[in-house]
Amino acid sequence: METRRSNLIIIFAVIALSSAAIGEALSSDYYQKTCPDVRKIVCDAVEKKINETAVTIPATIRLFFHDAFITGADASALIALPTEDAEKDSSDNKSLAGDGFDTVIRAKKAVEEACPGVVSCADILALATSCAIELSKGPTYTVELGRYDGLVSKASLVDGNLPGPDFNLDQLLNIFAKHNFTMVDLVALSGAHTVGFCHCSRFADRLYNYNGQIGATDPSFNPAFADQLKIACPANVGPTIAVNLDPYTPVTFDNIFFSNLVQGYGLLTSDAVLYTDTRSRPIVQQFASNQTAFFEAFVTAIEKVGRLDVKTSADGEIRKDCTAFNKH
Repeated sequence: METRRSNLIIIFAVIALSSAAIGEALSSDYYQKTCPDVRKIVCDAVEKKINETAVTIPATIRLFFHDAFITGADASALIALPTEDAEKDSSDNKSLAGDGFDTVIRAKKAVEEACPGVVSCADILALATSCAIELSKGPTYTVELGRYDGLVSKASLVDGNLPGPDFNLDQLLNIFAKHNFTMVDLVALSGAHTVGFCHCSRFADRLYNYNGQIGATDPSFNPAFADQLKIACPANVGPTIAVNLDPYTPVTFDNIFFSNLVQGYGLLTSDAVLYTDTRSRPIVQQFASNQTAFFEAFVTAIEKVGRLDVKTSADGEIRKDCTAFNKH
């Protein structure tokens, strides 16, 4: 009898834990009662910011990726510490454009005016990313909500956990495999480079020092394109000079990025290798010829990004200020 009673207690405990987990789960209507207009509020803020500068689009998308790949989709990348030892202070994140941070801060302010103390910065970043993609003619998708903001942000956690511009396919796959992403996910998410710009320093070696040979240019570059890049990015050019990742439609979220790779117009080694490596080439070719296929794969992949290490009320908070932890 005592054993049966113990088993019942265990069963009820499991049910209680399962219910709690379900209660904390992400949901598209998470704020239906507490802040029903949250998406419109965030998208309005994003649109205003885009009207000021198109850099808002890639800056917001990139911030979302960089945030989620470290301690999860918890807005830890937005934290600013006086010790300059937060994620945003790491060498890998120094190149993040300030417009992405500003977009989330503005959206948070607008949301707080309508629904104070309810919506996390992590959810606002996820929403802002979807808005930026939609407003740049990319796919529209429903964002799962219910994240809490993380309580940890350290620069040391970033090292070795973000893809580098000179990565080969194996290195890229290793980084993405840590989060259970497939090769299709990897290629689709790389398609976010269809918008935005890249500093010349990130690919200068491909133009002037390929494989360590002074004056050598990566033969996978389209020769005419390489010549154009050398004009825009002369040797030893300053660190602030940049060019568009997609020379044709740099502010439109489309599949032209993949057509560029096929033609040898990929700036970064980590992008170009998606076509030069025969393992991922068929995916690039499919996306280059079928934008719908790219959009569908991208939405699947970015939804996975949004589910990475989601924080709940047990290990997170709803920040008042996206750049600072609440005082407990």
